[in-house]
Amino acid sequence: MKVLFIGGTGLISQAVSPLAVEQGIELYLFNRGQRGEFVPDGAKVIQGDIRNPAEAAEVLRDYEFDVVVDWIAFTPEHVQTDIDLFTGKTKQYIFISSASAYQKPQRNYIITEETPLENPYWEYSRNKIACEQLLMEAHKNSGFPVTIVRPSHTYGNTAIPAALTSGQHPWTLIDRIRRGLPLVIHGDGTSLWTLTHNSDFAKGFVGLLGHPEAIGEAIHITSDEVLNWNQIYAAIGQAAGVEPKVVHISTDFITAFSPPGTADGLIGDQAVSSVFDNRKIKRLVPDFQAAVPFSEGIKQSIAWFEAHPDQCTVDAEWSALLDHLIEKHGVEAKPLSFYS
Repeated sequence: MKVLFIGGTGLISQAVSPLAVEQGIELYLFNRGQRGEFVPDGAKVIQGDIRNPAEAAEVLRDYEFDVVVDWIAFTPEHVQTDIDLFTGKTKQYIFISSASAYQKPQRNYIITEETPLENPYWEYSRNKIACEQLLMEAHKNSGFPVTIVRPSHTYGNTAIPAALTSGQHPWTLIDRIRRGLPLVIHGDGTSLWTLTHNSDFAKGFVGLLGHPEAIGEAIHITSDEVLNWNQIYAAIGQAAGVEPKVVHISTDFITAFSPPGTADGLIGDQAVSSVFDNRKIKRLVPDFQAAVPFSEGIKQSIAWFEAHPDQCTVDAEWSALLDHLIEKHGVEAKPLSFYS
């Protein structure tokens, strides 16, 4: 297969791209060439900017692909650009949506692909829903060969996943743990969550490339391991070598005392228990099985950061926000084992 990844070097795709090459796929990455360290040997880079449709159309004018995957489409405008660019030039177009698009709060804690899409709390998720609607309309009206893939909370070596964390400076969480500074866990820490290692996601995803039964379908790909947030933070502390001190604070309180928009992802995603039924991806890709438990995956992440000290940056503003929340809440931090 000849496959184009738009992006292809991000948190999730940096595991998918090398697996695709390993499995014999002729892989092209279309991006701005700013993350060359995550381009696998054997992949071909086409340099350009998908946010400049005229430039992208010119650069890609003479190409056709069996599959096109857009890893960085977030709004209907982005998706419409892809429909215009790739209609008649690919046999499958895969849109990376988000499991946060599922109904919040959902009526049943087990999420299937038939769970309604509705998220009044997070604009990011509403944009993903609008993208899905536009693509499925194009499929219905003109046969545009779309497949929708919904990752949930997926992480890899370059991420330290948590609910309240700095997206740009994830090492800040480990820095606080090792300096004995408390963390904040929303609620009482017993809501359920699913974390998926990007190498596991990659196995399911690569199996969908060129899969005729995936056309016109939406599929989520997650681990079957389900943890509560206390267990997640305990595993992070164990991997960091220090038991975390934590303060449990209600989501409403966190929202009230955080800058506008800061807690949207918490309210619209992590605060709600999410457990996924993965029978659909397993039917389409029978070999798919998530194999990396979080306790091992987070060790790999911390080891990667320690081997890349330039990435161990600290977000002073985010750290100050945690201190502010803890001070306002007025409850003393306790070792996480206290709540076990």
